[in-house]
Amino acid sequence: MTRVVADISVSVDGFVTGPGAGPDNGLGDGAEGLHAWVFSDDEVDRAVLEDATTATGAVVMGRHLFDVIDGPDGWNDKVGYGAGHAARPPFFVVTSTEPESVRLAKSHDFTFVLDGPAAAVEQARAVAGQKDVYVMGGGEVVRGCLDAGVVDRLSLHISSLVLGEGTPLFDATTPRRLTQRGVRVSPHAVHVTWDVER
Repeated sequence: MTRVVADISVSVDGFVTGPGAGPDNGLGDGAEGLHAWVFSDDEVDRAVLEDATTATGAVVMGRHLFDVIDGPDGWNDKVGYGAGHAARPPFFVVTSTEPESVRLAKSHDFTFVLDGPAAAVEQARAVAGQKDVYVMGGGEVVRGCLDAGVVDRLSLHISSLVLGEGTPLFDATTPRRLTQRGVRVSPHAVHVTWDVER
């Protein structure tokens, strides 16, 4: 059965980017360490990344994240969804306007959803088959999906980093009860998974 998994890296103090994040500075100032686990050779990190990539049937992301990955320094033939795995599931981008052009259009399947995160999840579910829908960020889209009650599982990769400021993951979020399902620890992150009670 298809689950909706909100999956995102976060600092110990709850930020998903550092200050100054934008298309040319995707993670923001001083936040490169948020994704150190993704590019790690550590056995735990590699297993977490491979498990998530293999389970993915479709992906939901926000427009800010799309602008970063589609930018000149974004994804390429070597690094894409799943980092070195460079998987190519269909992507659903939550946005208020469609971009004029898409650099990755020849290699990736992007659908631009103008009706909000819940609508994007619904469209992603329709094409995910027996695999899961992954909501990969940014923070606003993860919050929007949690607030809409469409997330089944929350997976946080808590990086060994305190940023002090940036984009918070949880900001005026609707309260939710979580049931812890797993914890895996590496030198780069604590990977925690919860089921989200509806």
